[in-house]
Amino acid sequence: MFEYFYNEIFRSVIIGFGSLFNGIEIKKSSSIIKVPLAYGPTQKFLARMQQEADLNKPVSITLPRMAFEFLGLQYDPTRKSTQTQTIINQTPDGSEVKRNYMPVPYNMRFELSIMTKLNDDMLQITEQILPYFQPAYQLPINFLGNLKEKRDVPIQLDNISMEDDYEGNFDTRRALIYTLSFTAKTTLFGPITDVSGSVIRKTSVGYVAGSKAPGVAAERDLSYTTTPRATKDYTGDVVTLLAENVDLIETVIEVDDGTKIEAEKYIYVGQEEMYVESVTGNKMTVRRGEDNTMEQNHVKGAQVKGINYPGTDDNALIQFGDDFGFDGTITWGVNYASKWC
Repeated sequence: MFEYFYNEIFRSVIIGFGSLFNGIEIKKSSSIIKVPLAYGPTQKFLARMQQEADLNKPVSITLPRMAFEFLGLQYDPTRKSTQTQTIINQTPDGSEVKRNYMPVPYNMRFELSIMTKLNDDMLQITEQILPYFQPAYQLPINFLGNLKEKRDVPIQLDNISMEDDYEGNFDTRRALIYTLSFTAKTTLFGPITDVSGSVIRKTSVGYVAGSKAPGVAAERDLSYTTTPRATKDYTGDVVTLLAENVDLIETVIEVDDGTKIEAEKYIYVGQEEMYVESVTGNKMTVRRGEDNTMEQNHVKGAQVKGINYPGTDDNALIQFGDDFGFDGTITWGVNYASKWC
């Protein structure tokens, strides 16, 4: 606990929020003017504008202008998830696998202030903003750096207040101020753990029962060994083509070249995995819809791809998040073994 980490989540949400309003424009006469946006409190810009009361001064705070500010945080118990649930992510190049616990929900409060001199300018700006919030806009943000954990952060419009800051004589600069209050429903991730070296590729379980006396063989000596098995073709090796159309229930299927099909191996056609029980000539007898894949209709000429055929190792290409099956062996004593899949 309390190890150093910094996922830049607050920074990402603040930048993302500001980018929503960075392209607002208004039309004056025949020209288009981009409304400047800055980070900071509204009072700062109003104070500076009042200090520069000379309306003829060549350099001064110009209106219209927008400013936004991050005001605070609040925990959101309505979005709480199971604390022990984890997220597994893999870098795009597959070189690293990272683990993180489920994020903690927090609400970030923002205010966007719009300052204009003319009422028409204000109406142009607000009309470009309000239609996108009904009442929330989904802002996509990449969390956790190169892991590319992309999530939509709802930006909810809570309230709009209006103020006309116009007092004094004709030398006083007028400022119409609209303040829009927002809530960003974000999530905070904890430290990221590298689990690249923790991937289980093989498991073995042994059972020994009977006498432990010296020179007396165990009555039962049994071990199970399992390894992940690919349920689809990763290498793109096409072994042959279908020689006929195949419906949803057909289990004897004809191919162009039956010599390329191996019995007791898996094949992949379309998005369906099949297990080849036997091959006779150019016809193969198969089990359909293996490993929870759906039986599909297939057309003549469809590609038949081999899974773990000679010269390929689809098992080694299984990625995190992929579905996979299991191969294994059951061994009794030291002289007998059987394989199951």
